[in-house]
Amino acid sequence: MRFRVLITAVAAALALVPPASAEETRGALERRSDDVRRVVFVGNNWAGTADVLDPETFDRLGRINVVPDYDERMQEITTNAYRLAYFLAIRQLIGEGHDQLVDDMYSSRDGRLLVVSRPSFADVVAIDLATQRIRWRFPVSGVRSDHMALSPNGRRVVVSASTGNVVHVLRVKDGTEVGQFPSGGSPHESVFIDGGRKILHASIGMVYSPLDQPEADDTKQERVFELVDARTLKVLRRYDLRKALDDRGLDRMSTSVRPMTLSPDERTVYFQVSFFHGFLGMDLRTGKIVKVVRLPNLVPDMPREQYLLDSAHHGIAMNPAGTKICVAGTMDDYATVVSTSSWKRGKLLKKPSGKPYWVTQSYDGRYCYISWSGTDEVAKISYRTGRIVQTAPVGDHPQRVRNGFVRSDLAAGLPNA
Repeated sequence: MRFRVLITAVAAALALVPPASAEETRGALERRSDDVRRVVFVGNNWAGTADVLDPETFDRLGRINVVPDYDERMQEITTNAYRLAYFLAIRQLIGEGHDQLVDDMYSSRDGRLLVVSRPSFADVVAIDLATQRIRWRFPVSGVRSDHMALSPNGRRVVVSASTGNVVHVLRVKDGTEVGQFPSGGSPHESVFIDGGRKILHASIGMVYSPLDQPEADDTKQERVFELVDARTLKVLRRYDLRKALDDRGLDRMSTSVRPMTLSPDERTVYFQVSFFHGFLGMDLRTGKIVKVVRLPNLVPDMPREQYLLDSAHHGIAMNPAGTKICVAGTMDDYATVVSTSSWKRGKLLKKPSGKPYWVTQSYDGRYCYISWSGTDEVAKISYRTGRIVQTAPVGDHPQRVRNGFVRSDLAAGLPNA
C-alpha cells in the first residue's frame, strides 16, 4: 500500500500539464509558396486530436487523430507494471480522469508532417498528413514528454523529457536524435533565438510538490534558466534567477519560469513564474529583472495549494512591433492585452471556468490566439483593440496552439470527424 501511494505521488509530479508559453518560432511567419496553405493547429489534450483551423475564417478544416496507435501503446503500457502505475496516476490525479495525449505540436515546413509530443505515451511522433499514419516515433527519456520548439529553418525540433531532466533534439524528417542537452528538474519551455543559433530554456521543478509556501520554494527541485548553443548543445549560461529576483526585492517570488516571449530585438525576455498574477521582464545580457507587471488577482482567497500545478498565469506572447503583450490569466479565467508604452492592461476578457492555457500570436502579428481549455474553445484577440474578434469550438481540453502549414492538395482531404 505504501509503495502504491509513493508511485501515485511521484506520477503526479510527472504529469506536468503545461497549462502556457513560449513564443511562436519566427520561421513559421515567413512567406510560403502556393503549394502549402497556412493553418492553425490546436492540440486537444484529453481527446488525443489536433484541430486544423483556417487562420482567417477560424473555420475548422479538419481534425487529426494523433493517437492512431492508441491500442498498441496501451498494450505496451498495461504489460509493464512500472509504466502502468505512472500512466494511471497521471490519468487520475493530473488529467482529472483523462489521459494526456497531446501536449505540443508543429508542422513540417512542407506541410506534410505534424510532429506531436504525447505526454502519457512518453514519446514524440510525426503524423503523415496525407495518410494519417505515424511516419516516425521517438520515445523520450523517462516517462513523460512535454513542451517542444521548432528551429527557424524547420529542420529540428527540441522536446523536453519531464522526468529525464534532458531536452532531446530531433531531426524533423525522420525523428533521429541528433543530440540532447541537460536541464534541471522537469524540463519545460524552450525558445529558439538569435536566428536559431541559440535556445533559451527553462525547467520548472516540482510544481506538484505540496510545499507551496514561499519559505519552502527551495525544496521544489533544481530550476534552471539557461542559454544553449543550438549547434553544439553546450550550455552557454545559466541565469541566477534567485539573485535577480532578490535584487529586485522579490525574495518571496518563485524561480519557476513558465511561458515566455521575447522583445523584437531579443534583448528582453518576458516570462511568467509560478503563483504570480502578472509577468516579469529580464535583460538577457545582464540577467537583471527590468520590469515587474502585476495583473489583477481575481482569486485572492484561493490557497496556493489549489493553483493548477503552481500556475497563476500561463500563456504570454508579444506582438512583432513590441508594443503589446497578450496574457492568459489561467487561474483568474481571463485574457488581457498589456501596452508596453504605459504598461497598463486593457479590458479583462473574462470567461467563467475558461481556464486559458496558452497564447500564440497569429502569423501576421495582428492577433493572439488563446486556448480556453475549460470551455473547449479558441479565441482570436486583436492586439490593437484588446477585444475578442472570433471564437471557434475545438476538441476536449485544448492546450497548445501553433501556426503551421498543410500542403494545399491535402487540405481539402483532411478528416473532420
